[in-house]
This record gives sequence, structure tokens and C-alpha cells, in this order.
Amino acid sequence: MFGTVVVGVGIAGLARIRDLMNPMPSSPSEHLKLFGFVSRRSFGNINEAKQISLEDALRNKDIHAAFISTENRTHEETIRMFLEAGKHVLVEYPMALSAKAAHELWEMAEEKGKVLHVEHIELLTEEYKQLKKEVAGKDLVKGTLHFTGSVLDENKSGFPAFSGIARLTWLIDLFGDLTVTSATREKQKDKNYSRMTVHFQTTNKKPLTWIEERGPGMRREKKINFCFTSGCLESFPEAPRSSVGLFMQDQNLFAKKLLGQVSKEELAAEKWRILRCLDLAEVIQQYCEEPEKIYA
Repeated sequence: MFGTVVVGVGIAGLARIRDLMNPMPSSPSEHLKLFGFVSRRSFGNINEAKQISLEDALRNKDIHAAFISTENRTHEETIRMFLEAGKHVLVEYPMALSAKAAHELWEMAEEKGKVLHVEHIELLTEEYKQLKKEVAGKDLVKGTLHFTGSVLDENKSGFPAFSGIARLTWLIDLFGDLTVTSATREKQKDKNYSRMTVHFQTTNKKPLTWIEERGPGMRREKKINFCFTSGCLESFPEAPRSSVGLFMQDQNLFAKKLLGQVSKEELAAEKWRILRCLDLAEVIQQYCEEPEKIYA
């Protein structure tokens, strides 16, 4: 059994507590035992899970793994603390708000022989699984992924290329490695509106565009337009509902890693994808914030 603690009790943290207390029968998650949760706010207990201090979570030898569900800005520091304390870590994306920090944390986990698992539930949705099947084996001509959503506090969530890394992860997972050719960002502070537009090239020199747009009252939505030599895909294929929740699927994957049930090849591919996306997110931020340096 692996003793666990949940750090942060927002929407994701509460889902983590729920799933740890109610693991899927006969799943790897049955090897996880929740010892408590850590929060800056005072709760006492949540659904029989008890609140403990950060110091206790770090010191307790019965706690082997931390589920980090705090604000993006604090991920790096919290991961570092738990790895230094000799704990395995599951963290919500993005794992850090700089590529350098992400690479350092991954090296640290490997040196200590600990699992560092980054949640990317966007890859586990039935919608995405169907899309990936639809795209498989087709030759891309050009494509666009356009996301809209409500306003985020960037002081907490980070630059849009990092807070929106789920979209970048989709593109990398669908079409392989990408190169940023340009990136711009429009901001209307008085309207609390932001639109980031990124242009990529695939390894076959095909153009892809990612638009991340946020403003008050904007509905959370993804639109696609992927054109292939065989025709265009302009809407998501029909997808069945999954009987297993996304956080539970992710928790099972983490437990499989703790149990040594994930192949080295799968782990290496996942590490490359996560770090490559964070590298690209940083390049995008540089294009948007310091274009004179890039173009010079």
C-alpha cells in the first residue's frame, strides 16, 4: 500500500479526495490509501479525510506520495519539497511555469528514484480518443485548434501557453514534434480579453495554428479544423460516455507507475512529450513577450 496526501482542495483536489476514498474495485488504485489533505484554509475534515499540516505530510514516513492540486504558480515549489522529502508526486498540469524548472524537477525525481507523474486528463477523454482514431494514418495538409474560455488570473495560472498546455499536448500527441514559426498575443485590459495565436510547422513542414482565447462570459469550447489529403475534419467525432471518471483513470495510471506496471518505453515517450510541450510553451511566451530578441 502507498500512503497518499492531497495538497490543495479546489475542484481537482476534491475530486482526488473522492477518488482516493472510493477506488475502482480490482484496479491499481486499491493500492493507494489516503492519509489526509493539506490546505491553507481550515476545513477540519472533508468526507472523513482529515486535514494535516504540510510539515506532517512531508515528515510522515507512512505517506509515500503527494497529489498536488494547488495553483499553477505553486506547483514547482511544492513538487520540489515533496521530492526532497523522498515522496512520489502526482501533479496537475502544468508541472511548472518554466521549461528549466520542469527539466530540473524531472532530473531530481530520477536521481531520487521517485515517480513524477503529470496529470493530462485531456488525453483520457472519450472525445479525444475518438479524434485520435479519426486522425491516425492521415496526411495533414493544415490545421487549426481554437480554444475559448473564461478569464484566468495569470498571476496564479501563468502565461496562456502554460495554462493552456492541454491544447498544445493534443497537437503534439496527434501530429508529432512541432516547431514554433510565430506567436502573437492580443490583450485588451479594459475588457479583460486575451487572444494568443501560435503558428507551428510539423516535421513535414505542414502548418498548424493554435488559438487560445479568453474573455468574460466566453463559453469553454474547442473548435477544430484539420485538413488532410483525404478531406477535412471540422467537428469532433461522436464519442461514447466513459464509465470511469477522468481523474480516476489518471489515478489508476499513477498507481500502475508506483507498482512498476508501466513499460520503460511508455515512460520515456511520456517524459519526452511533457517536457517538449513545456519547452515549446516557453518559446511561445518569448515570441509573445520579447519578439525583438527572437527575430534578431
